[in-house]
Amino acid sequence: MLRFYLTIIVSIPWIIYFMIKSRYIMSHFDSYPLEERYAFVKRMVIQCMRNGRIRTKAFGMEHLPEEGGYVMFPNHQGKYDVLGIVYSHERPCTVVMDEVRSRLPLADEMVDVLEGCRLNRSDMRSQVNSIHSVSERVKEGRIYIIFPEGGYYHNRNMVQEFMPGAFKAAMKAKRPIVPVAIIDSYRAFGVNILAKITTQVHYLEPLYYEDYKDMKSKEISDYVKLQIMKKINDVMVAKGKKAPNVIPGE
Repeated sequence: MLRFYLTIIVSIPWIIYFMIKSRYIMSHFDSYPLEERYAFVKRMVIQCMRNGRIRTKAFGMEHLPEEGGYVMFPNHQGKYDVLGIVYSHERPCTVVMDEVRSRLPLADEMVDVLEGCRLNRSDMRSQVNSIHSVSERVKEGRIYIIFPEGGYYHNRNMVQEFMPGAFKAAMKAKRPIVPVAIIDSYRAFGVNILAKITTQVHYLEPLYYEDYKDMKSKEISDYVKLQIMKKINDVMVAKGKKAPNVIPGE
């Protein structure tokens, strides 16, 4: 957590500017197209990365669909995950976030500016409505980040159980499902070190509607989870470290 607090302290002038500018944008929303709002958020992300001595390497951008909406499904490691994706993802994207977490400073402004979705975990009807809303927006061409693990619990590079229901929004929209493997992201704000660190974001080959139309949500969930686990293991082994995930049948 040391890096998290250091980043906040060093970035205070930028944070104040970001919060004031975000509120101005929201009060003049029609004057700011999505691309301009996304560029604004990305500038803040880059500044936080510099102040926190964080570097992110991205791979597999050629796998991302060039047109239309889609949903990215990454593993979840910590507070930095969304920042790493926004930094490396060229087209404007946004996030589905837990209602409580989304109300924290900075996260609140980012969700508003990028028209993200807040998910109320205590209200099933609200969750169904949120999934429907995300599905409709994906049909219209928007790109979302959904974490199928739901949360992070000091799991580091070990992938936890996926919730099959998280894939419903993409399935209803009949749009591509993009697995995303996040590696070492937990080190950004989750460990007490201040040395420079590098995280990785790997965009894996997507599942198009024709690929998954005959699959159940549990089958899709298991497939996406397996692809992410394999990529994380391959990267860690290549670095001379032990594979953190147990692959069924191996």
